[in-house]
Amino acid sequence: MMMGKSCGLCMVAYWLVIIGGLNWGLVGLFKWNLVNAIFGSVSWLESLIYILVGVSAIIMVAGKSCKMCTKKV
Repeated sequence: MMMGKSCGLCMVAYWLVIIGGLNWGLVGLFKWNLVNAIFGSVSWLESLIYILVGVSAIIMVAGKSCKMCTKKV
């Protein structure tokens, strides 16, 4: 869980990872892909969403060293 003040990029990454995790939960439990249900007719946009979620996960891992996010308030 993120504590304290975070930079905007880390906050966006945080929420995209949460949304991605919920989507994977729906896929695992119900075989229903929310991203595909919303953007299925626009395959490049669906791919972009998956790429952004993946990049967000990398940012979350690298965010442990983000000077703005680890700064004591």
